[in-house]
Amino acid sequence: MRKLFFAGLAVLGMLAAGQASAEEWPTHTLTMVNPFAAGGPNDVPARLFAQRMGEILGQTIIVENVGGAGGMNGAERVVKATPDGYTFLQGTVGTQAQNQTLYKKPLYDSTKDFVSVGLFLEVPLVLVVRKDLPVNSMKEFVAYAKANQDKMQFASAGTGSAIHLGCALMNSVAGLDVTHVPYRGSNPAMQDIVSGRVDYLCDIVTSAKPQIDSSQVKAIAVLDDARSSALPDVPTAVEQGFNVKAYTWNAFFLPKGTPDAIVQKLNHAMIEAMKTPELRQRMDALGLKIVSEDRATPAYLDGFVQSEIAKWSTLIKTSGISVD
Repeated sequence: MRKLFFAGLAVLGMLAAGQASAEEWPTHTLTMVNPFAAGGPNDVPARLFAQRMGEILGQTIIVENVGGAGGMNGAERVVKATPDGYTFLQGTVGTQAQNQTLYKKPLYDSTKDFVSVGLFLEVPLVLVVRKDLPVNSMKEFVAYAKANQDKMQFASAGTGSAIHLGCALMNSVAGLDVTHVPYRGSNPAMQDIVSGRVDYLCDIVTSAKPQIDSSQVKAIAVLDDARSSALPDVPTAVEQGFNVKAYTWNAFFLPKGTPDAIVQKLNHAMIEAMKTPELRQRMDALGLKIVSEDRATPAYLDGFVQSEIAKWSTLIKTSGISVD
């Protein structure tokens, strides 16, 4: 009985210590893992949110870039981290949804190995074409592509990247069969669109905006059902009669086993950052859409990830796209 009594006290002591630790969190620097190379389109929101959330939490948040394997190396870094709230992931549609089907052996189960914190950004893709392609609308583009698809090519940031799958979705909806040319990143892909070596690209609005604004490429459609604040004069695919919604998104995740009190604190910091006028203005200018607060909850993100896995798995399996 005495052993049981003292064992019970020990368990209660550990629970109390864990609760106190969660209540005091954070007491030192946090690490936000961005699972892509520095300087890419995911770096901008990562660093802006890290700075503002750090101010709200009263601790510095450093951004650690861990690239490779379509973002899975960085995501796995968080899966293996101590679940104490000090290491968290800025996940995307690729790391949390598309890679689960795209890779034959994904490094983790995104529905079981993470704790959802919250969705905070959505970023639509935009269809751009070389400036001398004789089309100016989705209808003209699809008609031209169908007539010339045996000699056309579309670019991407690499096989299985979000912008590859975005174009694959558009091609599927439009009934196109065009040769895919993968590049090592969106920048070299865009350079070859500008130079006219390839015909079209479905790029992230943020990345494509400078080339669109300078008329180095033509923007045909934002692949969404709402126009982008960064490209207000570019009509959407939906309003042009093509039901194509292709995008990436950003959300925060913690390792499985992180105490709920810490999850809620990090979610609160994220939502307060989303409300910051200066940050909202910066996101808006870049075409990064901050989601509504009702979609920024852990529960919403849980269901959203599952629905995204289902959506993209259908396209990936039908198209026969895979990565070893």
